[in-house]
Amino acid sequence: MVRIRLRRIGLKGQPSYRIVAADKEMPRDGRFLEILGQYNPRTDPSTIHVKEDRVYHWMKNGALPTESVAQIFTTAGVLARFERLKKGEALETLLAEAAEADTKRAAPVRT
Repeated sequence: MVRIRLRRIGLKGQPSYRIVAADKEMPRDGRFLEILGQYNPRTDPSTIHVKEDRVYHWMKNGALPTESVAQIFTTAGVLARFERLKKGEALETLLAEAAEADTKRAAPVRT
């Protein structure tokens, strides 16, 4: 069974994570099938980059996100867009919306 999960990268005490599709039986930092994104919890706000088209591909083929990845996807809006994709909305529309949301999220906040 394929799981979408976090793979830890970074120095000791400075974690960042890759979001990967990996076989359930593989160790946390072991072999994986594909890199689907990146998550850095150390920035304020947390940095999330996701290849949504590939995430949709894996989820349509039965891959399940872990609890932590599901929370990240909920924060980024990926799960809500996936539900809309399952209901029949066009993939191009959802990817354009995701790109727009990513641009807004990546813009620095100046006060």
